[in-house]
Amino acid sequence: MDVPPLHGSPETLGQALAAAAEQYGDREAYVDGAERIGFARWIGRARALASVLTARGVRPGDVVALMLPSGIDYAVCYAAAAWIGAVTTGLNTRLGPREVTAILDRAAPALVIRDGAAGLPEVTAWPVLDRAEVPRETAEDGPAPAAVRAEDPAVIVWTSGTTGLPKGAWFDHHNLAAAARTAGVMSAPDDRKLVSTPFPHAGYMGKLWDQLGWGTTFVVSPVPWSAPEMARVLREERITVAGGVPTQWAKLLTEPSMVGQGLPHVRVGIAATAPAAPELVRRTAELLGVPLVVRYAMTESPSICGTEPDDPPDVQATTVGRPQDGMAIRLVDDAGAEVAPGEVGRICVRGPVVMRGYWRDPELTASVLGADGWLRSGDLGRIGADGNLTLVGRVGDMYIRGGYNVYPLEVENVLAEHPQIAKVAVLGRPAPVIGEIGVAVVVPADPADPPTRDALRAWVSDRLADYKAPDELVLVDELPLTAMLKVDRLALSEALFTG
Repeated sequence: MDVPPLHGSPETLGQALAAAAEQYGDREAYVDGAERIGFARWIGRARALASVLTARGVRPGDVVALMLPSGIDYAVCYAAAAWIGAVTTGLNTRLGPREVTAILDRAAPALVIRDGAAGLPEVTAWPVLDRAEVPRETAEDGPAPAAVRAEDPAVIVWTSGTTGLPKGAWFDHHNLAAAARTAGVMSAPDDRKLVSTPFPHAGYMGKLWDQLGWGTTFVVSPVPWSAPEMARVLREERITVAGGVPTQWAKLLTEPSMVGQGLPHVRVGIAATAPAAPELVRRTAELLGVPLVVRYAMTESPSICGTEPDDPPDVQATTVGRPQDGMAIRLVDDAGAEVAPGEVGRICVRGPVVMRGYWRDPELTASVLGADGWLRSGDLGRIGADGNLTLVGRVGDMYIRGGYNVYPLEVENVLAEHPQIAKVAVLGRPAPVIGEIGVAVVVPADPADPPTRDALRAWVSDRLADYKAPDELVLVDELPLTAMLKVDRLALSEALFTG
């Protein structure tokens, strides 16, 4: 589906903001708890802040770093930096002092906009503007958006740092415009999206043009999550696109207020972070009227693959679909040669949404991004005869049991369907004779009735090769997460196998 044209055919994010303010006016842009703001007021506040940033010495091409919670103020600051041609980057509020220092040292911001009341790490080496100084009023006149080029840097998004300190993937204005063109079923006229992704994440930073192009309303997901509150927001805010992890969708199915009601406004739901079992996909469609889809992306490429609403439940549960419009994938071995159909290989991505590089790190950029435009990821997968991509793990996660390669994600996807499991991670650890064995780290669905090792081994062996069945079971209350809400495998491994 083509993106509705913005007035004036903007080429930069600042121009797109100006066009959206004119085109969508009072249409709601954000709903953040009790606060609501339309496109014109949002961008008007951003223009008022733009004058403050300019007075503080921020110039086109300078970096502005946001240390703010997700919400309207974050959106105002992002838009203000874009208006004056600055490069915006966001720091997840869950990051610790070491990570914050590493990011700011690499980004070298001209200004940090920080919420001084939120208990975030202190910033001493860089100029700071406190959130309390962000204007609440609007500026309806003033200079036009800064005259920057479409190929100039616009955004830096930081990886979650699971393999070391975060890396900054940077994108230009061409990238951001392309993200809107690759959205497919995820965007449509008059959409109202429930947004649970942290705003510093690529899912927001890299997709702002998509919101502007469609005039989409973003409703910030309530925290903490509960099924009754989720049901209320979905209905009262007339949400059309909503994401949730499979356990959340399962809880919605049993929420009393959902019985006989359904979700007539929701045209598509996203099964996030973990696969949804085929039965859950079927029941969500039948009882709630919501087709679930899956999306695969990464910090370095916010659009890659996805399933379609009419794909069979088995496809939704076991694959991440086919390349989105304008995107291409291929699988290669360690030497860079394409693997045979059906074989596991490293996933490479090419298309207009792929990052331009890692910020101020040409050597690291050259190690993953070729001159031909192919991005070499750390993910492993296989492509089926139907063209759908199945993820099997990360390059560093694979372990070798008795001479056989085992990909943890493949095993995790099977274990996630077990009724006694709420969350699971599979790790390899050294073992005598056999080399490595698999350890399933499980959060039980019911702590009073946890699964047994033998039951899980039988479950996996019925569905995969027997050598992929976990040799050990560890029960935990929770899995450690990174700032981007992914399982922190390094922390988990250190907690279980060292000390």
